[in-house]
Amino acid sequence: MNNTKFIVRKAAVLGAGVMGAQIAAHLVNANVETLLFELPAEQGEPNANVIKAVENLKKQDPAPLSSPGRAASIQPANYAEHLNLLQDCDIVIEAIAERMDWKRDLYEKVALHLGEHTILASNTSGLSINELARALPETLRHRFCGIHFFNPPRYMHLVELTACVESDASMLDNLESFLVTYLGKGVVRAKDTPNFIANRIGIFSMLATMHHASRFRLGFGAVDALTGSLIGRPKSATFRTADVVGLDILAHVIETMRNTLPHDPWHKYFIVPDWLKALIDSGALGQKTRRGIYRKVGNEIHELDIARNEYVLSRATVEEGIRELLKRKNPAEKLAELRNDSSPQAQFLWAIFRDVFHYCAVHLEAIADNARDVDFAIRWGFGWNQGPFEIWQAAGWNEVAGWISEDIASGKSMSDTPLPDWVKQAARRTDQGENRDISWGVHMPYGSYSPSLNTFRPRSTLPVYRRQLFPDRLLNERAEYGVTIFETDAVRMWHTAGEPGREGITDDGVAILSFKSKMHTIGNDVLDGIQQALDEAERNWRALVIWQTEPPFSAGANLQKATERLKSGEPPSAFSLLARKLRKSAQSAVLKAARSLHLADALMAGKLAEVEAMVAQFQQTSQDLRYSMIPTVAAVDGLALGGGCEFVMHCDRAVATLESYVGLVEAGVGLLPAGGGCKELALRASQEAKDGDPFPRLRNYFQNVATAQLGKSAEHVKELGYLRRDDPIVMNRFELLYVAKAQAVALAEAGYRPPLRARSIPVAGSTGIATIKGLLVNMREGNFISEHDYLIGSKIAHVMCGGELTPGSLVDEEWFLELERTAFIELLATEKTQARVEHTLKTGKPLRN
Repeated sequence: MNNTKFIVRKAAVLGAGVMGAQIAAHLVNANVETLLFELPAEQGEPNANVIKAVENLKKQDPAPLSSPGRAASIQPANYAEHLNLLQDCDIVIEAIAERMDWKRDLYEKVALHLGEHTILASNTSGLSINELARALPETLRHRFCGIHFFNPPRYMHLVELTACVESDASMLDNLESFLVTYLGKGVVRAKDTPNFIANRIGIFSMLATMHHASRFRLGFGAVDALTGSLIGRPKSATFRTADVVGLDILAHVIETMRNTLPHDPWHKYFIVPDWLKALIDSGALGQKTRRGIYRKVGNEIHELDIARNEYVLSRATVEEGIRELLKRKNPAEKLAELRNDSSPQAQFLWAIFRDVFHYCAVHLEAIADNARDVDFAIRWGFGWNQGPFEIWQAAGWNEVAGWISEDIASGKSMSDTPLPDWVKQAARRTDQGENRDISWGVHMPYGSYSPSLNTFRPRSTLPVYRRQLFPDRLLNERAEYGVTIFETDAVRMWHTAGEPGREGITDDGVAILSFKSKMHTIGNDVLDGIQQALDEAERNWRALVIWQTEPPFSAGANLQKATERLKSGEPPSAFSLLARKLRKSAQSAVLKAARSLHLADALMAGKLAEVEAMVAQFQQTSQDLRYSMIPTVAAVDGLALGGGCEFVMHCDRAVATLESYVGLVEAGVGLLPAGGGCKELALRASQEAKDGDPFPRLRNYFQNVATAQLGKSAEHVKELGYLRRDDPIVMNRFELLYVAKAQAVALAEAGYRPPLRARSIPVAGSTGIATIKGLLVNMREGNFISEHDYLIGSKIAHVMCGGELTPGSLVDEEWFLELERTAFIELLATEKTQARVEHTLKTGKPLRN
């Protein structure tokens, strides 16, 4: 490979099946021009197969595309007519069915059409990369490798990068850098062994779970109740995950392990159970056929009862003692008690932990360079909170190893293969030789253990990782977030300059503000902290970035006063009950919206003046972010709802990860945005107006607010108008702070001055209000909205249109802010809004009243 700069201008994906189409979707999400190939249709339009696959992308949930409009950027192609187009592609990704013969036939067909520097990569989930490479000319093999995306490609962080013997090292480095920054992935270098790392361990974990479920006579529902969030794994747990993946695909991966791993000590367990074969034979393939291990009957979930060979209502529960045990924070105590508890559920859990630990230890040297790669592969590819080695080490490396050995000796484990010698002999190190605490395990602050090298391997030194100022961490890796400037109970202001040993950290003069509240909610204390940070930044810093150490950016504002009232024994108001409910569930956008009701308790106590003062403080903080003498940048990842969204809108720049979900959703519980959100949308509508008329744009903004629209990606958020067109979107969340700081520095270097205050904003006025009300009247009379919906919509229209003024009248920002405050208090005081809150408490759904 030459040393010219690696740029991906154009890509092609071979195969328009489920994975191929979604890989193409994610490439266009990243603004990569993409061709999607499939066999030509037998009749009619030759590209019909691809066109159908692209249309299906628009209908899928979760959405593979960041916006449905992105589908138009995927160029359909077929093998009969368009192979010549491959010569202009920088990378070609093969994603056809997992058949060695089919893949090799395709390689022979496309090889002659590839450009001189085109990289060819296979998305195979487990076939040998070296075997596949043999179908290629020797001159092409140095540009060939495996690049295994996990399903769904947009959302799953993991990509396994696997070399063949001839793969060029610089090509692999370039490809890894592209995957990390431009596609937002976490890359693990896998060895060329069957099913690589994640599927090898993850599928074994599922097989072990099936085996022990049968041993302890636990039904599917009981197993999923035990193996989901209670032990730090996805809510879909084991068998629901199988339904989502597809039972046919699961069976295929198991068969691959059986056929390609004949000498694996656990080989006898690599078998598709009879019940799984029967489901597949009957066409019950899981979620895609609406029937698998589970099926939905009306509003109820039924599970397969193997003994009766029929579906029964799923009512599985976790024993209370086990549930309480799993809530304990001490991992050593948890595993010890599970091992010593004789109940079937406890023994089942200990057994699946033990056998996965055992399997990982025996195979680590063969499948991965080090333990870090195994743990990240399982975390990023299967959604575990911690990888298997992390769980083992946290529970006490030597003690757990002793328990595993005892169970091997007594015949309780799935294999009698002893633990490898390195488990007891090599995984013991002092902290970088400084003779501090002696630690046991595979993860140390300076690296993760590699059995093949008998040393601890540091992280990759590729330049792309300098962009990750605070990368995803493993057990024993320090999380030290810079140098504190000031700190309160609510916020911490800090900077990254002067940290020893941190390459890429420079004295850029940028201060960072992070919230300390749960879900980074906003209360008076956070508002005070933001204003203090702005004062400090104006005196001593070049710019201020608001960034949270973990997502979300902000779920709204907190209800601390409400929860304190509950604890004090006072009669709970509707909103204090809401606070309790919100702690239990943040899934519903309506419930999330209610987090913004930080003023409710004061109102319920009749303190209307205090309410208005609190609203005014929020509005003033938003305005301060806009008009501070230093640039302000919001670094957004995950949720930014209600007040959080308003802060994003008022910063000079917002930098958002692709998976940012932003919106003014207060209308879901009968309110309107009160922190400057309505004002800001009215201002933007006037700035975007054609011929001086803000109403056409304002009408769209009104609809978003009135229907509590939540952006489903940063791209969608831009379409809704909560992000500006020039606000950058970052694909990798671990690069977010780096990019946000760069934006802040660029603004400062350009001689930043705040924008002039808007004092002549044209309003849509009475005509705009009347037009919107006319629409609302029609919806009310058609029984699409209720009287209270009409009131809410009318209030929002009144504020956003600037009140009952002559259209085109000029007002300032304070005019809109006063309208916001008044309308918010009026709605919050209505009985029907309070009733909506009560209903939300009981059902988690909005009330139509």
